[in-house]
Amino acid sequence: MKPLLLKTQDSDSLQTLGRASLQIIHDLKNQLNGFKLYATFLQKRLEKGDRPADEQETVAKLITGLDRAAIDLSTLVQYCRPVEVRKQTGVDLQKIMRGVVSTLTIGTQATGALIGSMVIDAEPVPLTGAFDPVALAEAFKSITIGAMRLRQHKKDGSTLTVRLRREGLEGKTAAVIEWQPLKSLDHDPFRSFAGSDEIRMSFAAKIVEAHGGSAEHRNGILCVSLPLK
Repeated sequence: MKPLLLKTQDSDSLQTLGRASLQIIHDLKNQLNGFKLYATFLQKRLEKGDRPADEQETVAKLITGLDRAAIDLSTLVQYCRPVEVRKQTGVDLQKIMRGVVSTLTIGTQATGALIGSMVIDAEPVPLTGAFDPVALAEAFKSITIGAMRLRQHKKDGSTLTVRLRREGLEGKTAAVIEWQPLKSLDHDPFRSFAGSDEIRMSFAAKIVEAHGGSAEHRNGILCVSLPLK
């Protein structure tokens, strides 16, 4: 049986493990950059040598995969570090969310082949407070992309709806943002590292929590709550 540790010992062990994990991630990222360098060199050689299209396509897919892995590792590095938020007063959450949806609707390379329609359903009430607009925009983008991926698996033709509303609880006011309806999951994507989307969503949840809010998945809905002051 594993001996019990004092709280101070357990905390020291976790900190040591965290530092070691961060160094391992850095080393892996450096190795991936080396692989990408060789793959890019090979790609140029294939192009000059007029090699078959399928060989060039294979190398291109390899480079894309290496890029995706490097991005995931960069996100893990960010996750391992404390989140620093630069709050500004009077930040409108509705404006941030509309900007994210507008960008993703137009389409960017970061989202990949995302399909389906998306709408915003917002109550006509202000959702302003002291927030870091840059950090929250990135967090909302990661969550929305994750929701769009989940919509692809649902395949019922329905539209992804992003709902924004104000909620009062125990004398406090909060902004609630929901992405629905989604495929039911057997795990919480905000607490998972099972893939690229889950890694980014877990980091997004950490950004939300750094603002004093919460992020959770329940009954096919992704829900973010942020305190309004």
